[in-house]
Amino acid sequence: MTTDNESPNNIGTIKDNSYTIERYKYILNQISTINENVSKYLTLFQTLTTAIVGGGITVFLNWKKMDVAPELAIASINGLTILLWILTAFVFISITVGILSWVDYRNEEVDLLEKTNNPEFRQRPRLINFWRWYETYILVFTVVSVSVITFFVETQIIPLIK
Repeated sequence: MTTDNESPNNIGTIKDNSYTIERYKYILNQISTINENVSKYLTLFQTLTTAIVGGGITVFLNWKKMDVAPELAIASINGLTILLWILTAFVFISITVGILSWVDYRNEEVDLLEKTNNPEFRQRPRLINFWRWYETYILVFTVVSVSVITFFVETQIIPLIK
């Protein structure tokens, strides 16, 4: 006679539960990593934006002293502006992909929880709630700030060099 612990069905259940728990831990870890990456991208954006704007200010303040032709100074500032837009595109795309990955992992989390717990335990993420996600405001901040910088450079800085 076998006990319940020796039953092949119970052994399979223990293995399934172990797999489920490990998978759930993995999903939660991935979601946490995605959230951390947004902070890293924001830090990268702030640091490199400061460096690029600092380079533009240096060119603007020193082009006459360094005997640089106005056309070259304008080209340098425009190049830095383009570099700033490339940085913004990188951060925007990276955060957007992170959001999509987060949605996938959250859906996987809900699927897993529905199989093991009450089906109403956790709701699926809804993209309509994007206005509640801090990533949305980071994306808006990056695009708006670079747009304002570009507008300022084109309307205030470039005319002073010509």
